[in-house]
Amino acid sequence: MAAPTPDDLRAASQIAVFSGLNPREVQRLLAQATVIDLEPGQSLFRQGDAAAAFFIVITGWVKLYRITPAGDETVLHVLTKGESFAEAVAFVGGRYPATASAATDARVVVIPAHHVINCVREMPDIALAMIASTSQHLHRLVQRVEQLSAQSGLQRVAEFLAGLCPNMDGSCTISLPYDKTLIAGRLGLKPESLSRVFAKLRSVGVDVRASDVVVSEVAQLRSLVASDRIRARGSSNGRHGVPC
Repeated sequence: MAAPTPDDLRAASQIAVFSGLNPREVQRLLAQATVIDLEPGQSLFRQGDAAAAFFIVITGWVKLYRITPAGDETVLHVLTKGESFAEAVAFVGGRYPATASAATDARVVVIPAHHVINCVREMPDIALAMIASTSQHLHRLVQRVEQLSAQSGLQRVAEFLAGLCPNMDGSCTISLPYDKTLIAGRLGLKPESLSRVFAKLRSVGVDVRASDVVVSEVAQLRSLVASDRIRARGSSNGRHGVPC
């Protein structure tokens, strides 16, 4: 680990957890921060380890996953620049409920748990910010579960790719941010199912070439996602008999 650069601290200070804090409080929280550069596959912590810190992604991608009793890997989330994780468990002094490892080369700011606790004692508003952040993480997980249950594999992949497109219409070429096995895990698919979905998306002008994806018409890809949301909402209303 090394001392963070001014750019690292600037990026870290802008995360959602700190949005309700004043600059003095943020500066105090970051006073003992260090930074670590990770290679793909390198772990930050493992499921069941004592929570010693919380983390902020500066560059790259970091995946959170759990190992099931059967020994399978279940991807919970994939985080990138400006996202934080493990703040709640560091705050209460528990154990990490999942493993965190780099999906790509990544740079991560590390804030020691004992320092967070000391800061909370000095400035109770920090605790409220941590609680709000935990609520946001839970909300995202609930949304992801809803997405996996309401959308087909085709729609999940279409939404993932649409989110990577920098423009709302026209054509573009994008690069997959991490390997296809991890993409499949994040979207609740098997790798072979992901390959079949990529093949089906050719009919809407999406051509996957290794790690590059050529989208001939972004608006058509986004329309595919939107139409599925409408169908899913209508199906839900039909089951419960309650309008939106």
